[in-house]
Amino acid sequence: MPVNFIIIKIFLLTTVSFILAFLLTPALTHFLYRYKMGKQIRNESSSPIFFKLHQHKSGTPTMGGIIIWLTTLLLAFLFLILSNFVPAGSFLNLNFLTRSETWLPLGVLVASAIVGLVDDWLGVRGIGPHGGGLKVKHKLLIYAAIALVGAAWFYFKLGWDTLHVPFLGNFALGWWYLPIFVFTIVATAFSVNETDGLDGLAGGVLLTSFGSLGVISFSLGKYNLAAFCGVIVGALLAFLWFNINPARFIMGDTGSMSLGITLGIVAMVTNTALFLPVISAVLVIESLSVIIQLTSKKLRRGKKVFLSSPLHHHLEALGWSEPKIVMRFWVISGVTSAIGLILFLLDKAKF
Repeated sequence: MPVNFIIIKIFLLTTVSFILAFLLTPALTHFLYRYKMGKQIRNESSSPIFFKLHQHKSGTPTMGGIIIWLTTLLLAFLFLILSNFVPAGSFLNLNFLTRSETWLPLGVLVASAIVGLVDDWLGVRGIGPHGGGLKVKHKLLIYAAIALVGAAWFYFKLGWDTLHVPFLGNFALGWWYLPIFVFTIVATAFSVNETDGLDGLAGGVLLTSFGSLGVISFSLGKYNLAAFCGVIVGALLAFLWFNINPARFIMGDTGSMSLGITLGIVAMVTNTALFLPVISAVLVIESLSVIIQLTSKKLRRGKKVFLSSPLHHHLEALGWSEPKIVMRFWVISGVTSAIGLILFLLDKAKF
């Protein structure tokens, strides 16, 4: 297929994804409001600053991330079926589901989304510690279990054990590839989960991250993976339309867990995991602020570095408005994504 047709296909899929997600959202919001799938804000005694800043959001429906992964899943199988009736070389053949590039990312997206959906439901029903839902350590174990399956697939099934180090080249790691793979996925998922705390914040940061990985996938000739990223970008755009402050719904773990893990998987598929901390620098900063806060409280007898963590809650406590924080983090994310792409292209030109 000519490159121009491939470009048209990717942008067409992105547009169709946006339209479908946009049309599905009213039905989803109606369901969430009707069945009172509202997020429960943590009680005042355990998180007084957070509670004061966000108590007005109590009852806002969660599980909004359904719209992103459901749209991706529907389009993947719809165009897989329709590809049987469209010539293979036509740009109207919008199938992007292939064993070598997108089966694993899609499978991981849906599997982790279902796990996140269960966690969201537990939170809504108040089942579990601190008002409902899974503990952080339980989430980390789930991230690790999913990542381990992906790592085993890459290492044993595909025979991959190579990690690309920017400007130095590829290094065969042997079995060390497995823990590095798991760490990458767990770190990415944890970071997205911590960033999902303000209206539109995680969605906007993920938008630029998946957009960047889509460009990287295209430049590597992984066109179906680029289309997969484009579909997620289109669905994220529709999600943000309704998630911008004041949000109609919250992404929830069904969105943050699935998109975080999938972001890490795509980075591993493209062998660009070491570019991801630059592209998604906001995610790194947010998760580091949590780690610093927890470490300080443990080692310094309860003393905190931040008024509240992650960093966006600290800025809220300082008096920054929610839209200002989100917009500025979007700007930062856009700039770091551009820097990451520049570094990738310079590295690609070298090798």
